Amino acid sequence: MTTPIRVLIHGATGRMGQALLRLCAEQPDCIVVGAISRKVGQRVIDGVPQFAASELHGVPAFDVAIDFSLPEGFDGILALCVERGVALVSGTTGLSDAQRLALEAAAARIPVLWASNFSLGVAVLTELVERVARALPGWDCDIVEAHHTQKQDAPSGTALSLGAAVEQSGAKPHYASLRAGDIVGEHTVQFTGMGERIELVHRATNRDIFARGALHAAARLIGRSPGLYRLRDLLA
Repeated sequence: MTTPIRVLIHGATGRMGQALLRLCAEQPDCIVVGAISRKVGQRVIDGVPQFAASELHGVPAFDVAIDFSLPEGFDGILALCVERGVALVSGTTGLSDAQRLALEAAAARIPVLWASNFSLGVAVLTELVERVARALPGWDCDIVEAHHTQKQDAPSGTALSLGAAVEQSGAKPHYASLRAGDIVGEHTVQFTGMGERIELVHRATNRDIFARGALHAAARLIGRSPGLYRLRDLLA
């Protein structure tokens, strides 16, 4: 029988934190040893101990921390993981340059994964985009993304990450954004040459895919050598 992994969830009251708590409760190989948020009301909810951000150093032993919080809470969870020598999976956005440098420094001591999107499908899409851009130099590249009306940033972080993959292969992407209805997330990367066109498309229809991807990554990051990992490094 496989020993369950002990997960610490940082940013537990957010949308992703709540999804992680719900999905982990459905998996016998996953135990949430603590849920961290800025403030705590009940000390135990559905069997999960609750901790305030100021109580980080009092959390029980864990194998991996999953962080979907805010930039002001990121430094604490990163320092705790380094102190205890455990893996960190983070999807916190808006990190400063100094925090990104701290993340890279931590990767010399622990396994770390930071991603703007935890969809396993987007991880594969990114790899395909790189391959196409390398194979078809000189082709036009356009990235079109669509999200719900409440999303503020445009282009999306995922679109920019896809664009970075294109740029690494020597192409120059152009972006277009659409905000409509309750679209969870759609990304189309289009490569156009003379007389032909390739479209690579990913559509998300349920936000749980991001929490599932984070849990997938967390389970596979445990026990790895120190380093800065990508989600696609942990697909198999």
